[in-house]
Amino acid sequence: MTNSSIGRSAATRRAGVWQAVLLLAGSCMPVLGAVLITPILPQLSEVFGAEPGAAILVPMIVAIPALMIAIFAPFAGQIVDRLGRKKLLITAMIAYAFVGTAPAYLESLQLILATRVGVGITEAAIMTVCTTLIVDYFHEEKRRNKYLGLQTVVTTLAATVFIILGGALGVGGWHTPFWIYALSLVIAIPMIFGLWEPSRVDTTDAHAAATKVPVPWRRLRLPLVVALFGGFSFYVMLIETSYLLVANGVDASNTAVIGAVAAGASLVTAAGALTFPKLAGRGPRFLLPLAFGLQALGMLVIWIIGGVPGVVIGAVIAGFGSGLLLPSMLTWALSTIRFEERGRSTGWWQSAFFLGQFLTPILIGAIVAAVGGLPVAVGIVGIACAAVAVGLGLGLRRTAVEAAEPQFASARR
Repeated sequence: MTNSSIGRSAATRRAGVWQAVLLLAGSCMPVLGAVLITPILPQLSEVFGAEPGAAILVPMIVAIPALMIAIFAPFAGQIVDRLGRKKLLITAMIAYAFVGTAPAYLESLQLILATRVGVGITEAAIMTVCTTLIVDYFHEEKRRNKYLGLQTVVTTLAATVFIILGGALGVGGWHTPFWIYALSLVIAIPMIFGLWEPSRVDTTDAHAAATKVPVPWRRLRLPLVVALFGGFSFYVMLIETSYLLVANGVDASNTAVIGAVAAGASLVTAAGALTFPKLAGRGPRFLLPLAFGLQALGMLVIWIIGGVPGVVIGAVIAGFGSGLLLPSMLTWALSTIRFEERGRSTGWWQSAFFLGQFLTPILIGAIVAAVGGLPVAVGIVGIACAAVAVGLGLGLRRTAVEAAEPQFASARR
């Protein structure tokens, strides 16, 4: 078969539900890296508590992958174009299984942290390629938007399942949940046969060719700052819920209960994401203050009410706000960005968001040291969220909001 015939064959291939399922499943891997081990963080703190800096280093087991994504996301598009989509995806999925499961048989905190660096690098590749292939495979705008929207919903629901699994498996010891990372091998096998490398001669892909233009920093400055803080506020509850429960009397070894509470909050986060299309027409001036306001309310409930009931109620309220926040921030940031600017703009947005996630344990550790307690520290973050909500509500100019309204309205279709 000649090269030209291969090109024609690739150009005429049409992706369907099976390709979408594989890419959405792959998109869940970065979520797996973030949430699976949150129920066992108190256990890890007990195991490695005597080591210097353990109060910050143990939460870093969850946060370091976010730093790697923050570093590599702005360049991920160039890596994908140079190495090819499918080859990079399969390689990253296989490598992810090995670095992800490594802590299952390690006893050194330093070695575990080193493997988490590898998890973050492979996650950056997986997330970038899966999103790129959705755009490559589904040329029609309606289908493409449908599957890009489903990424948020599916990954949020997957987070709930992974938290429950992490909590259930954590009962058998802190090593056990790490074996779940081998799931990427199970997904990689059908990817080998079900996905293909998009052809560069695919003339139906009208959006593929674009002139390189500068990144629109002027339009991105405020969205990137908000994404940085949003990544921080989102991750506060993700990391600290288990510690808040332990601080209020739940045994650190009771990962089933810890996982159940975290999973409930994650399920509410999914509900918040599902609510976004119905509220999208209200625009960012309404949605962003609402999302940050709900986060603020939840965190203040944890501080003021206290106890396990306060943690549960607060986590649910803040979780709903977080679910609404993610698509609101992303749509606001990219709604007025032209296609030829969008890839790199998306990379920088992801970089800011995941950098905020990485900074979470560092900032929370500093606040706890200053105020003397985790519930008070969470309450202070809640006050900051309230201030951001008010600032965005008052500060977003009407002209900028009106320019973004058509894109938000389109999310409802």
